[in-house]
Amino acid sequence: MGGISVRNQSAVLPRPAAGKKGGVPARRGLPAKMWKYKMLYLFLLPGLLYFLVFRYIPLAGYMIAFKDLAPFEGLSAMFTGEWVGFRHFQEFLNSYYFWNVFGNTVILAVLRLLVEFTLPILLALLLNEVRSKFFKTFVQTVSYMPYFVSNVVLAGLVFTLFSTNGGIVPAIVAHFGGAPSYYVTDVHWFRQILLGAIAWKNIGWSSIVYIAAMSGIDPQLYEAAALDGAGKLKQITRITLPCISFAITIMFIMRIGVIMNEGWEETLLLYSPSVYKVSDILDTYVYRAGLTEFRYSYATAVNLFKSVIGFMLVMITNFIANKMGQQNMYS
Repeated sequence: MGGISVRNQSAVLPRPAAGKKGGVPARRGLPAKMWKYKMLYLFLLPGLLYFLVFRYIPLAGYMIAFKDLAPFEGLSAMFTGEWVGFRHFQEFLNSYYFWNVFGNTVILAVLRLLVEFTLPILLALLLNEVRSKFFKTFVQTVSYMPYFVSNVVLAGLVFTLFSTNGGIVPAIVAHFGGAPSYYVTDVHWFRQILLGAIAWKNIGWSSIVYIAAMSGIDPQLYEAAALDGAGKLKQITRITLPCISFAITIMFIMRIGVIMNEGWEETLLLYSPSVYKVSDILDTYVYRAGLTEFRYSYATAVNLFKSVIGFMLVMITNFIANKMGQQNMYS
């Protein structure tokens, strides 16, 4: 019909390029992809080395939890020591300190979760409503700065504030007719002081993720809600919180993962034998048993017990988040 015949059409159709199937690029191997993006993998290398050297290789040391390792026997004893099975775990579970240490760990972990998880969200919500850019930047800067204060300096500030020898807090209590005491060594006040110090140090830094998530919310949603008569509270509950729920879920799972570890340095620096009843947790108990009593195998067993609990908490939280249709660690 004046056109190209069917027989000759194949002669003018473009052929797939070499190395392609049907015009679609063939799947390249992993080594070729890594070489193509070698600079990106090079940036990733320091982080991988950190986790390899400080996180994965030390896992081999958990073997001594199942052996009877004496002090100063050397690394070879980790492989040649006597195998004792779960004896150290049984000793800890049957010890006099178990319920006090485990109970304090759970109580302080729950309290830290309530304080360190909810307050940063509240701070981010409040800052999101601030319209003055200068004031917002000022508050953010002031709230971030304590995060860069070392835990040793933080403990020194706490001791100075609550010292009965010129401390500000006892002076204020005495000014209003109260009977001041050294609150850091008081079992009735130690947890409140510890939680206050941790919150002051971390609240600003932890709010960064939520502030960043809020910056991606479309402002037209708030304008439409305002036209419909929604007040600030309804805008927060109906727009802001649902839009950042993915960030809240991920941060909650990550917080659960370290809930058994966080705060132990502050506790170690602030606690004393007079407040062991309310402050002695698994990490401080491991420190005393391992580094001051030289019971390495026993301390490793206690630490492994704590790690297993933390792993179980992460898996359970991730499973619940997945069943609720929320963002989880693997999706």
